[in-house]
This record gives sequence, C-alpha cells and structure tokens, in this order.
Amino acid sequence: MDTRFPGFAAPVLDAQASFRAVLEAMSRPGRVETVTPPPEVPPGLSPAAAAMLLTLVDAVTPLRLAAGAEAEAWVRFHCGCPMRRDGAAFVLDPTATLMELDAGTDEEPEHGATLILEVAALEEGSGWRLTGPGIRDAHRLHVRGAPAGFVADWARSRARFPRGVDAILCADTRIAALPRTVRIEEA
Repeated sequence: MDTRFPGFAAPVLDAQASFRAVLEAMSRPGRVETVTPPPEVPPGLSPAAAAMLLTLVDAVTPLRLAAGAEAEAWVRFHCGCPMRRDGAAFVLDPTATLMELDAGTDEEPEHGATLILEVAALEEGSGWRLTGPGIRDAHRLHVRGAPAGFVADWARSRARFPRGVDAILCADTRIAALPRTVRIEEA
C-alpha cells in the first residue's frame, strides 16, 4: 500500500467541511464551492477530486477509478472502497461517458452513479446557462476542460429522468455540482 500521501490533515473537520461544500454545491447547481484538500495528493488526482473521494467514498461504496496506480493505492488505503468497472456508485474516470454509467431504475433512481469529473477551471458568471431545480431563473458556469460533447451527452442522460447521473466538477480546490435535473445550454 502506498501511504506516502496523507489523507485530510484534520480528518473529521476537513471531511465535514468538504461534505458541507458538496451539499451546498448540489443544492445550488453551478455555484462554485471551495474544499480543503489533503496536504498532498498522489499524481493523477486534483486536490478537489481527492477531497471528494475522502469525503464520499468508504468501504461499502464501489468506485471506478482511472487515475493511475499511486492514486488507486492511496484511495484503497484511505477509503478501503471496492474498485469496480461496472456498477460503481462514484466514477472518476476521464474515459467514462454519461450514458454508460449506472442510471438507477425508475423505482430506485437514487442508485444512479455520480461522476467526479476533473476539469481545468470553474468560474461563475459566463459560459454554460444552467436552469432547473435549485436555480432561480438561470445561472452561468464557465467550465474549461470539459470533455468534447459533454453538453450533448448531458442532454441525452437527462432525458432518462428520474434515472440519471449526477456530476461533481473538480478544478484545483474548487467544485461545482450538476444534479441530473439541471438543463445545460451552451453559451
């Protein structure tokens, strides 16, 4: 096991603060929140993505991770989670597409996966136009480094509602959430 990279400096307080940031981001889609990351993260993970994994993944939470051997060893050590290619509750894999991820069922939509997507930058005020629950009128979010075709894939995935995939976008120490109910229009 690779234990060179620590987890949260203050495990309880940092996990609580990160969880509050995720809750705030999910309840106000497109709003950028800042998380407190671990002091060091392994190669292949952004500080925000590392904080999300430490906060949301545990020994009973299946994870699909494609971030390299050091990152996988770090997650196994700190979270103890089972690694899965299919049926993962959380997915941090840049090759993953929304339509291939578990969308839950009509009876149990809460079983849909959450995509943790690392991007280059997140800024409010310009970019995508977001509408839907949790947004008064509309909200603008500029996402630099999203995969090509993400907005079109989001529309296809959103059409499966109530089934679907939620997303947490991560850039450096910042996050923004896209619950499956959000509509995205290109700027």
